[in-house]
Amino acid sequence: MPALPSSLLTPIWVQFAALLPDRPEYDPAHPLGCHRRRIPDQVVFEHVIHALFHGSGYERIAGPGCSDRTIRRRLADWASAGLAQQLHALTLAAYDNMIGLQLHDIAVDGALTKAPCGGDRAGRSPVDRGKGGLKRSTGTEAAGIPLAVISAPANRNDNALLEATLDTATQQTGPLPDDVTVHLDRAYDNTPTRQRLHDRGLHGQIARKGLPAPIQVGKRWVVERTHSWMNGYGKIRRCTERNAQVVDFYLYLAAALITTRQLIRQARPRYRWDGRPTTRRLK
Repeated sequence: MPALPSSLLTPIWVQFAALLPDRPEYDPAHPLGCHRRRIPDQVVFEHVIHALFHGSGYERIAGPGCSDRTIRRRLADWASAGLAQQLHALTLAAYDNMIGLQLHDIAVDGALTKAPCGGDRAGRSPVDRGKGGLKRSTGTEAAGIPLAVISAPANRNDNALLEATLDTATQQTGPLPDDVTVHLDRAYDNTPTRQRLHDRGLHGQIARKGLPAPIQVGKRWVVERTHSWMNGYGKIRRCTERNAQVVDFYLYLAAALITTRQLIRQARPRYRWDGRPTTRRLK
């Protein structure tokens, strides 16, 4: 059973394949002129999608046609080249072209997940009895489309990741509009955060400490929903990767899938195309 429906997996693979360099089917440097045939990138990519969706170890999803070592090597190459970030930028551009990004309101928030295997992005979690944890700072536009995902150890403060999140969002989408409001929760209710926003020419709508959240929820609920979408992927919910580049690869791959899924949902009542899904229910 496929991890994702073909209507979602196919456009993601087509865009990802366009970013891959051309590689010969056989290794030309082999002294005898022959070697084992290179495993097709699409086969490896589908295994990576299974790992992302289910959170399984590579030994469990490997098979006769693709070993766990092949998955790890290919994944490391793709992560070092930043292909997931490029894929996410392409999906954002497609969404902006067909639906339109609502960049006048941006919501930023952090989320903590488990990282039991340690690594570059693991730290003592303040909400899980000091166990290994991963923090991600996510910035979304007004409809909840992820613009930037920054990974850090769980013990990093949200305020320290705000600048990197806004910088990455600008890199992924281009210059922001002149009048932008950044919606933040009470963890950002401090003078340094307001100064950072002022220096960038951004307005801040920040929840006040000491007031109940439902009264001042504002427009930042969309980033909480995006966190819920991302936590639906097993590899994000419980990250077992130790390499920071691989961690970021999975985060941006999940962000690209979320963006594409929302693009298809928003485009169904507006456009018609061959192979259009017959249902709005997409995983």
